Amino acid sequence: MEILPFIMFAAVFLLLLLGYPVALTLGGVSVIFGVLTFGFDFFALLPLRIWGTMTNYVLLAVPLFVFMGVMLEKSGIAEKLLETMGMLFGRFRGGLAIAVVIVGTLLAASTGIVGATVVTMGLMSLPAMLKRGYDPELATGTIAASGTLGQIIPPSIVLVLLGSILNVSVGDMFVGAMVPGLLLVFLYLLYITLLGAIRPGLMPAIPVAEIRAFKGGTPWRTVIEAFVIPFTLVIAVLGSIFAGIASPTEAAAIGAFGALLLTFFQRKLSFDVLKSVMQETTWLTSMVFIILAGASAFSLVFRGMHGDRYLSEMIVQANFQPELFLAIVMIGVFIAGFFIDFIEIIFIVVPVVAPIFTAFGVDLLWVGVLLAMNLQASFLTPPFGFSLFYLKGVTPKEVTTGHIYRGIIPFIIIQLFMLVLIILFPELVTWLPDLLSGR
Repeated sequence: MEILPFIMFAAVFLLLLLGYPVALTLGGVSVIFGVLTFGFDFFALLPLRIWGTMTNYVLLAVPLFVFMGVMLEKSGIAEKLLETMGMLFGRFRGGLAIAVVIVGTLLAASTGIVGATVVTMGLMSLPAMLKRGYDPELATGTIAASGTLGQIIPPSIVLVLLGSILNVSVGDMFVGAMVPGLLLVFLYLLYITLLGAIRPGLMPAIPVAEIRAFKGGTPWRTVIEAFVIPFTLVIAVLGSIFAGIASPTEAAAIGAFGALLLTFFQRKLSFDVLKSVMQETTWLTSMVFIILAGASAFSLVFRGMHGDRYLSEMIVQANFQPELFLAIVMIGVFIAGFFIDFIEIIFIVVPVVAPIFTAFGVDLLWVGVLLAMNLQASFLTPPFGFSLFYLKGVTPKEVTTGHIYRGIIPFIIIQLFMLVLIILFPELVTWLPDLLSGR
Protein backbone atom coordinates (compact mmCIF):
# COMPACT_ATOMS: atom_id res chain seq x y z
CA MET A 1 0.00 0.00 0.00
CA GLU A 2 2.81 2.43 0.86
CA ILE A 3 4.39 2.17 -2.58
CA LEU A 4 1.15 2.59 -4.60
CA PRO A 5 1.07 6.43 -4.43
CA PHE A 6 4.61 6.60 -5.77
CA ILE A 7 3.83 4.12 -8.56
CA MET A 8 0.90 6.36 -9.54
CA PHE A 9 3.15 9.44 -9.43
CA ALA A 10 5.76 7.74 -11.63
CA ALA A 11 3.07 6.51 -14.05
CA VAL A 12 1.79 10.06 -14.56
CA PHE A 13 5.29 11.42 -15.30
CA LEU A 14 6.08 8.55 -17.66
CA LEU A 15 2.88 9.03 -19.67
CA LEU A 16 3.44 12.80 -19.85
CA LEU A 17 6.95 12.27 -21.20
CA LEU A 18 5.49 9.89 -23.79
CA GLY A 19 3.30 12.75 -25.01
CA TYR A 20 -0.15 11.89 -23.69
CA PRO A 21 -2.50 14.83 -22.94
CA VAL A 22 -2.03 16.23 -19.44
CA ALA A 23 -5.66 16.37 -18.32
CA LEU A 24 -6.50 12.89 -19.60
CA THR A 25 -3.31 11.44 -18.11
CA LEU A 26 -3.97 12.91 -14.68
CA GLY A 27 -7.66 11.97 -14.71
CA GLY A 28 -7.23 8.53 -16.28
CA VAL A 29 -4.39 7.33 -14.06
CA SER A 30 -6.19 8.67 -10.99
CA VAL A 31 -9.44 6.87 -11.86
CA ILE A 32 -7.60 3.55 -12.43
CA PHE A 33 -5.70 3.75 -9.14
CA GLY A 34 -8.77 5.10 -7.35
CA VAL A 35 -10.91 2.15 -8.41
CA LEU A 36 -8.12 -0.34 -7.56
CA THR A 37 -7.71 1.20 -4.11
CA PHE A 38 -11.20 2.29 -3.06
CA GLY A 39 -13.49 0.34 -5.40
CA PHE A 40 -16.31 1.95 -7.34
CA ASP A 41 -17.26 4.07 -4.31
CA PHE A 42 -14.47 6.32 -5.56
CA PHE A 43 -16.84 7.70 -8.21
CA ALA A 44 -19.10 9.05 -5.46
CA LEU A 45 -16.27 11.23 -4.14
CA LEU A 46 -14.77 12.47 -7.38
CA PRO A 47 -17.65 14.68 -8.66
CA LEU A 48 -17.85 16.50 -5.33
CA ARG A 49 -14.11 17.20 -5.44
CA ILE A 50 -14.24 18.55 -9.01
CA TRP A 51 -17.35 20.61 -8.23
CA GLY A 52 -15.57 22.20 -5.28
CA THR A 53 -12.71 23.19 -7.58
CA MET A 54 -14.97 24.58 -10.28
CA THR A 55 -16.88 26.76 -7.78
CA ASN A 56 -13.69 28.22 -6.26
CA TYR A 57 -14.23 31.99 -6.27
CA VAL A 58 -10.50 32.76 -6.42
CA LEU A 59 -10.04 30.77 -9.64
CA LEU A 60 -12.64 32.95 -11.35
CA ALA A 61 -9.79 35.44 -11.77
CA VAL A 62 -8.16 33.13 -14.35
CA PRO A 63 -10.62 33.65 -17.26
CA LEU A 64 -10.91 37.37 -16.40
CA PHE A 65 -7.14 37.95 -16.53
CA VAL A 66 -6.92 35.90 -19.73
CA PHE A 67 -9.68 38.02 -21.31
CA MET A 68 -7.87 41.20 -20.25
CA GLY A 69 -4.57 40.03 -21.74
CA VAL A 70 -5.99 38.83 -25.05
CA MET A 71 -8.10 41.98 -25.46
CA LEU A 72 -5.08 44.24 -24.87
CA GLU A 73 -3.13 42.26 -27.46
CA LYS A 74 -5.82 43.14 -30.02
CA SER A 75 -5.84 46.82 -29.02
CA GLY A 76 -2.45 47.63 -30.57
CA ILE A 77 -1.03 49.00 -27.30
CA ALA A 78 2.03 46.74 -27.52
CA GLU A 79 2.92 48.01 -31.01
CA LYS A 80 2.71 51.67 -29.97
CA LEU A 81 4.78 50.98 -26.82
CA LEU A 82 7.53 49.21 -28.75
CA GLU A 83 7.81 51.92 -31.41
CA THR A 84 7.88 54.73 -28.85
CA MET A 85 10.32 53.10 -26.42
CA GLY A 86 12.62 52.09 -29.27
CA MET A 87 13.00 55.71 -30.34
CA LEU A 88 13.38 57.02 -26.78
CA PHE A 89 16.30 54.69 -26.01
CA GLY A 90 17.57 54.30 -29.56
CA ARG A 91 20.54 56.68 -29.21
CA PHE A 92 22.08 54.41 -26.55
CA ARG A 93 24.01 51.25 -27.41
CA GLY A 94 21.57 48.48 -26.57
CA GLY A 95 18.73 51.00 -26.53
CA LEU A 96 16.39 48.76 -28.52
CA ALA A 97 17.08 45.82 -26.20
CA ILE A 98 16.45 48.05 -23.17
CA ALA A 99 13.19 49.17 -24.77
CA VAL A 100 12.14 45.54 -25.29
CA VAL A 101 12.74 44.74 -21.59
CA ILE A 102 10.79 47.80 -20.41
CA VAL A 103 7.91 47.09 -22.79
CA GLY A 104 7.92 43.44 -21.67
CA THR A 105 7.61 44.66 -18.08
CA LEU A 106 4.70 46.96 -18.86
CA LEU A 107 2.92 44.26 -20.87
CA ALA A 108 3.54 41.78 -18.04
CA ALA A 109 1.85 44.12 -15.58
CA SER A 110 -1.08 44.76 -17.91
CA THR A 111 -1.60 41.46 -19.74
CA GLY A 112 0.40 38.55 -18.28
CA ILE A 113 -0.17 36.40 -21.39
CA VAL A 114 3.25 35.01 -22.32
CA GLY A 115 2.41 33.71 -25.80
CA ALA A 116 0.79 36.98 -26.90
CA THR A 117 3.65 39.10 -25.51
CA VAL A 118 6.46 37.03 -27.07
CA VAL A 119 4.77 36.84 -30.47
CA THR A 120 3.91 40.54 -30.52
CA MET A 121 7.43 41.64 -29.55
CA GLY A 122 8.96 39.08 -31.89
CA LEU A 123 6.98 40.40 -34.84
CA MET A 124 7.52 44.07 -34.01
CA SER A 125 11.03 44.34 -32.57
CA LEU A 126 13.08 41.41 -33.90
CA PRO A 127 13.15 42.59 -37.57
CA ALA A 128 14.09 46.11 -36.40
CA MET A 129 16.88 44.80 -34.16
CA LEU A 130 18.32 42.59 -36.90
CA LYS A 131 18.06 45.41 -39.46
CA ARG A 132 20.12 47.65 -37.18
CA GLY A 133 22.87 45.05 -36.76
CA TYR A 134 21.94 43.44 -33.44
CA ASP A 135 23.42 40.03 -32.73
CA PRO A 136 20.64 37.44 -33.38
CA GLU A 137 21.38 35.60 -30.12
CA LEU A 138 21.14 38.75 -28.03
CA ALA A 139 17.99 39.92 -29.83
CA THR A 140 16.10 36.62 -29.51
CA GLY A 141 17.25 36.05 -25.91
CA THR A 142 16.09 39.52 -24.86
CA ILE A 143 12.67 39.10 -26.50
CA ALA A 144 12.03 35.61 -25.09
CA ALA A 145 13.13 36.56 -21.57
CA SER A 146 11.17 39.83 -21.54
CA GLY A 147 8.06 38.09 -22.83
CA THR A 148 7.99 35.71 -19.85
CA LEU A 149 8.03 38.43 -17.19
CA GLY A 150 4.25 38.10 -16.99
CA GLN A 151 4.74 34.90 -14.98
CA ILE A 152 6.35 36.68 -12.01
CA ILE A 153 5.12 40.28 -12.30
CA PRO A 154 1.48 40.52 -11.14
CA PRO A 155 -1.23 40.10 -12.20
CA SER A 156 -0.04 36.60 -13.07
CA ILE A 157 -2.08 33.47 -13.67
CA VAL A 158 0.79 31.43 -12.21
CA LEU A 159 0.50 33.38 -8.94
CA VAL A 160 -3.28 32.90 -8.90
CA LEU A 161 -2.96 29.12 -9.31
CA LEU A 162 -0.11 28.83 -6.79
CA GLY A 163 -2.02 30.91 -4.24
CA SER A 164 -5.09 28.71 -4.66
CA ILE A 165 -3.16 25.43 -4.23
CA LEU A 166 -0.92 26.67 -1.39
CA ASN A 167 -3.94 28.24 0.35
CA VAL A 168 -2.20 31.62 0.40
CA SER A 169 -4.02 34.87 -0.33
CA VAL A 170 -3.62 35.71 -4.02
CA GLY A 171 -3.37 39.37 -3.04
CA ASP A 172 -0.39 38.55 -0.81
CA MET A 173 1.16 36.54 -3.65
CA PHE A 174 0.84 39.55 -5.95
CA VAL A 175 2.38 41.91 -3.39
CA GLY A 176 5.15 39.45 -2.46
CA ALA A 177 6.17 38.95 -6.10
CA MET A 178 6.49 42.69 -6.89
CA VAL A 179 9.98 43.30 -5.49
CA PRO A 180 11.55 40.07 -6.90
CA GLY A 181 9.90 40.71 -10.27
CA LEU A 182 11.15 44.28 -10.55
CA LEU A 183 14.60 43.27 -9.31
CA LEU A 184 14.73 40.65 -12.08
CA VAL A 185 13.92 43.39 -14.62
CA PHE A 186 16.74 45.52 -13.17
CA LEU A 187 19.19 42.62 -13.55
CA TYR A 188 18.13 42.16 -17.20
CA LEU A 189 18.72 45.88 -17.86
CA LEU A 190 22.05 45.81 -16.02
CA TYR A 191 23.23 42.84 -18.10
CA ILE A 192 22.29 44.53 -21.39
CA THR A 193 23.93 47.83 -20.36
CA LEU A 194 27.18 46.16 -19.28
CA LEU A 195 27.26 44.00 -22.41
CA GLY A 196 26.74 47.12 -24.55
CA ALA A 197 29.73 48.76 -22.86
CA ILE A 198 31.96 45.70 -23.18
CA ARG A 199 30.92 44.51 -26.64
CA PRO A 200 29.31 47.48 -28.45
CA GLY A 201 29.41 45.70 -31.79
CA LEU A 202 26.60 43.38 -30.64
CA MET A 203 24.09 46.22 -30.32
CA PRO A 204 24.55 49.36 -32.44
CA ALA A 205 22.66 52.57 -31.74
CA ILE A 206 19.78 53.75 -33.95
CA PRO A 207 20.93 56.24 -36.64
CA VAL A 208 20.63 59.87 -35.55
CA ALA A 209 18.49 60.71 -38.60
CA GLU A 210 15.71 58.35 -37.50
CA ILE A 211 15.66 59.75 -33.98
CA ARG A 212 15.53 63.34 -35.30
CA ALA A 213 12.60 62.38 -37.56
CA PHE A 214 10.78 60.96 -34.53
CA LYS A 215 11.44 64.07 -32.43
CA GLY A 216 10.42 66.29 -35.31
CA GLY A 217 6.80 65.22 -34.98
CA THR A 218 4.85 65.18 -31.71
CA PRO A 219 7.03 62.88 -29.59
CA TRP A 220 5.71 63.81 -26.14
CA ARG A 221 2.11 63.32 -27.18
CA THR A 222 3.06 59.92 -28.59
CA VAL A 223 4.95 59.01 -25.40
CA ILE A 224 2.05 60.04 -23.17
CA GLU A 225 -0.46 58.09 -25.23
CA ALA A 226 1.77 55.00 -25.26
CA PHE A 227 2.38 55.06 -21.50
CA VAL A 228 -0.86 56.38 -20.00
CA ILE A 229 -3.05 53.63 -21.42
CA PRO A 230 -1.23 50.60 -19.97
CA PHE A 231 -0.36 52.45 -16.73
CA THR A 232 -4.00 53.36 -16.17
CA LEU A 233 -4.98 49.71 -16.37
CA VAL A 234 -2.08 48.57 -14.16
CA ILE A 235 -2.99 51.10 -11.48
CA ALA A 236 -6.68 50.16 -11.68
CA VAL A 237 -5.96 46.43 -11.26
CA LEU A 238 -2.95 46.28 -8.92
CA GLY A 239 -3.79 49.51 -7.09
CA SER A 240 -7.23 48.23 -6.12
CA ILE A 241 -5.68 45.01 -4.77
CA PHE A 242 -2.80 46.64 -2.88
CA ALA A 243 -5.09 49.29 -1.39
CA GLY A 244 -7.48 46.63 -0.15
CA ILE A 245 -10.36 48.03 -2.19
CA ALA A 246 -10.93 44.88 -4.27
CA SER A 247 -10.09 41.20 -4.09
CA PRO A 248 -7.92 39.76 -6.91
CA THR A 249 -11.04 38.31 -8.54
CA GLU A 250 -12.84 41.66 -8.42
CA ALA A 251 -9.71 43.43 -9.68
CA ALA A 252 -9.55 40.94 -12.56
CA ALA A 253 -13.10 41.94 -13.50
CA ILE A 254 -12.03 45.62 -13.41
CA GLY A 255 -9.10 44.75 -15.67
CA ALA A 256 -11.27 42.85 -18.15
CA PHE A 257 -13.77 45.71 -18.38
CA GLY A 258 -10.95 48.27 -18.56
CA ALA A 259 -9.28 46.39 -21.42
CA LEU A 260 -12.59 46.38 -23.26
CA LEU A 261 -12.92 50.16 -22.83
CA LEU A 262 -9.32 50.85 -23.85
CA THR A 263 -9.72 48.78 -27.01
CA PHE A 264 -12.90 50.73 -27.78
CA PHE A 265 -11.14 54.09 -27.33
CA GLN A 266 -8.30 52.86 -29.56
CA ARG A 267 -10.99 52.25 -32.21
CA LYS A 268 -9.97 48.60 -32.46
CA LEU A 269 -13.13 47.08 -30.95
CA SER A 270 -15.43 45.28 -33.36
CA PHE A 271 -17.68 42.24 -33.34
CA ASP A 272 -14.98 40.11 -34.98
CA VAL A 273 -12.36 41.22 -32.42
CA LEU A 274 -14.73 40.54 -29.52
CA LYS A 275 -15.61 37.12 -30.94
CA SER A 276 -11.92 36.26 -31.42
CA VAL A 277 -11.03 37.34 -27.87
CA MET A 278 -13.91 35.37 -26.35
CA GLN A 279 -13.01 32.26 -28.31
CA GLU A 280 -9.33 32.44 -27.28
CA THR A 281 -10.31 33.12 -23.66
CA THR A 282 -12.67 30.14 -23.65
CA TRP A 283 -10.01 27.88 -25.15
CA LEU A 284 -7.27 28.90 -22.70
CA THR A 285 -9.58 28.81 -19.68
CA SER A 286 -10.97 25.42 -20.65
CA MET A 287 -7.44 24.06 -21.00
CA VAL A 288 -6.51 25.27 -17.50
CA PHE A 289 -9.69 24.00 -15.84
CA ILE A 290 -9.75 20.57 -17.48
CA ILE A 291 -6.17 20.09 -16.27
CA LEU A 292 -7.30 21.33 -12.86
CA ALA A 293 -10.10 18.74 -12.84
CA GLY A 294 -7.61 15.97 -13.59
CA ALA A 295 -5.26 17.35 -10.92
CA SER A 296 -8.10 17.34 -8.39
CA ALA A 297 -8.68 13.65 -9.08
CA PHE A 298 -4.94 12.98 -8.75
CA SER A 299 -4.75 14.84 -5.44
CA LEU A 300 -7.83 13.02 -4.10
CA VAL A 301 -6.39 9.57 -4.84
CA PHE A 302 -2.83 10.43 -3.77
CA ARG A 303 -4.01 11.70 -0.39
CA GLY A 304 -6.61 8.96 -0.09
CA MET A 305 -3.76 6.45 -0.35
CA HIS A 306 -1.92 8.52 2.30
CA GLY A 307 0.83 9.36 -0.20
CA ASP A 308 1.43 12.75 1.43
CA ARG A 309 1.78 11.10 4.86
CA TYR A 310 4.20 8.43 3.56
CA LEU A 311 6.29 11.10 1.83
CA SER A 312 6.41 13.21 5.00
CA GLU A 313 7.46 10.17 7.06
CA MET A 314 10.21 9.32 4.57
CA ILE A 315 11.59 12.86 4.77
CA VAL A 316 11.43 12.87 8.59
CA GLN A 317 13.15 9.47 8.79
CA ALA A 318 15.84 10.68 6.39
CA ASN A 319 16.45 13.61 8.77
CA PHE A 320 16.05 16.14 5.97
CA GLN A 321 16.46 19.73 7.06
CA PRO A 322 13.95 22.23 5.62
CA GLU A 323 16.78 23.86 3.62
CA LEU A 324 17.77 20.54 2.01
CA PHE A 325 14.16 19.68 1.17
CA LEU A 326 13.67 23.14 -0.36
CA ALA A 327 16.81 22.66 -2.47
CA ILE A 328 15.59 19.24 -3.68
CA VAL A 329 12.16 20.68 -4.63
CA MET A 330 13.66 23.67 -6.45
CA ILE A 331 16.12 21.52 -8.40
CA GLY A 332 13.34 19.03 -9.23
CA VAL A 333 10.98 21.77 -10.45
CA PHE A 334 13.75 23.35 -12.55
CA ILE A 335 14.60 20.02 -14.21
CA ALA A 336 10.91 19.18 -14.73
CA GLY A 337 10.55 22.52 -16.52
CA PHE A 338 12.81 21.21 -19.29
CA PHE A 339 10.18 18.60 -20.20
CA ILE A 340 6.68 19.56 -19.00
CA ASP A 341 4.53 22.68 -18.83
CA PHE A 342 4.32 24.97 -15.79
CA ILE A 343 0.61 24.17 -15.28
CA GLU A 344 1.40 20.47 -15.03
CA ILE A 345 4.15 21.15 -12.49
CA ILE A 346 1.83 23.33 -10.40
CA PHE A 347 -0.97 20.77 -10.31
CA ILE A 348 1.20 17.66 -9.85
CA VAL A 349 4.15 18.68 -7.70
CA VAL A 350 2.90 21.57 -5.55
CA PRO A 351 -0.03 19.74 -3.84
CA VAL A 352 2.41 16.97 -2.86
CA VAL A 353 5.13 19.18 -1.37
CA ALA A 354 2.93 21.89 0.20
CA PRO A 355 1.93 19.83 3.31
CA ILE A 356 5.59 19.03 3.95
CA PHE A 357 6.58 22.70 3.83
CA THR A 358 3.71 23.38 6.24
CA ALA A 359 4.97 20.66 8.59
CA PHE A 360 8.43 22.23 8.50
CA GLY A 361 6.91 25.61 9.39
CA VAL A 362 8.14 27.26 6.19
CA ASP A 363 6.39 30.46 5.01
CA LEU A 364 4.21 29.33 2.10
CA LEU A 365 4.10 32.85 0.64
CA TRP A 366 7.88 32.75 0.28
CA VAL A 367 7.72 29.23 -1.19
CA GLY A 368 5.02 30.35 -3.64
CA VAL A 369 7.11 33.23 -5.02
CA LEU A 370 10.17 30.95 -5.21
CA LEU A 371 8.15 28.44 -7.23
CA ALA A 372 6.81 31.20 -9.50
CA MET A 373 10.33 32.44 -10.21
CA ASN A 374 11.46 28.86 -10.85
CA LEU A 375 8.49 28.09 -13.10
CA GLN A 376 9.18 31.20 -15.16
CA ALA A 377 12.44 29.56 -16.22
CA SER A 378 10.43 26.61 -17.61
CA PHE A 379 9.27 28.90 -20.44
CA LEU A 380 12.89 29.47 -21.46
CA THR A 381 14.62 26.11 -20.96
CA PRO A 382 15.12 23.90 -24.04
CA PRO A 383 13.90 21.63 -25.46
CA PHE A 384 10.27 22.40 -24.53
CA GLY A 385 10.38 26.06 -23.46
CA PHE A 386 7.12 27.52 -24.75
CA SER A 387 8.53 31.03 -25.23
CA LEU A 388 11.18 29.56 -27.51
CA PHE A 389 8.48 27.86 -29.62
CA TYR A 390 6.40 31.05 -29.78
CA LEU A 391 9.41 33.11 -30.86
CA LYS A 392 10.67 30.59 -33.41
CA GLY A 393 7.26 30.68 -35.07
CA VAL A 394 7.65 34.37 -35.97
CA THR A 395 11.41 34.69 -36.62
CA PRO A 396 12.93 35.28 -40.09
CA LYS A 397 14.58 32.34 -41.83
CA GLU A 398 18.10 33.54 -41.04
CA VAL A 399 17.42 33.18 -37.29
CA THR A 400 17.95 29.55 -36.32
CA THR A 401 16.82 27.52 -33.32
CA GLY A 402 20.47 27.47 -32.23
CA HIS A 403 20.49 31.29 -32.08
CA ILE A 404 17.44 31.24 -29.80
CA TYR A 405 18.78 28.48 -27.52
CA ARG A 406 22.19 30.12 -27.11
CA GLY A 407 20.69 33.59 -26.70
CA ILE A 408 18.51 32.59 -23.77
CA ILE A 409 21.33 31.09 -21.65
CA PRO A 410 22.49 34.38 -20.00
CA PHE A 411 18.90 35.20 -19.01
CA ILE A 412 18.35 31.75 -17.49
CA ILE A 413 21.54 32.27 -15.46
CA ILE A 414 20.17 35.65 -14.27
CA GLN A 415 16.90 33.96 -13.24
CA LEU A 416 18.77 31.30 -11.27
CA PHE A 417 20.83 34.03 -9.60
CA MET A 418 17.58 35.79 -8.68
CA LEU A 419 16.22 32.52 -7.27
CA VAL A 420 19.30 32.18 -5.05
CA LEU A 421 18.88 35.80 -3.88
CA ILE A 422 15.28 35.11 -2.81
CA ILE A 423 16.40 31.99 -0.93
CA LEU A 424 19.17 33.89 0.86
CA PHE A 425 17.05 36.98 1.53
CA PRO A 426 13.38 35.99 2.16
CA GLU A 427 12.70 39.66 3.03
CA LEU A 428 12.62 40.37 -0.71
CA VAL A 429 9.27 38.57 -0.69
CA THR A 430 7.94 39.30 2.81
CA TRP A 431 8.96 42.95 3.25
CA LEU A 432 6.25 44.60 1.09
CA PRO A 433 3.32 42.43 2.32
CA ASP A 434 4.39 43.11 5.93
CA LEU A 435 4.65 46.84 5.22
CA LEU A 436 1.22 47.08 3.59
CA SER A 437 -0.45 45.01 6.30
CA GLY A 438 1.21 46.99 9.09
CA ARG A 439 2.95 43.96 10.60
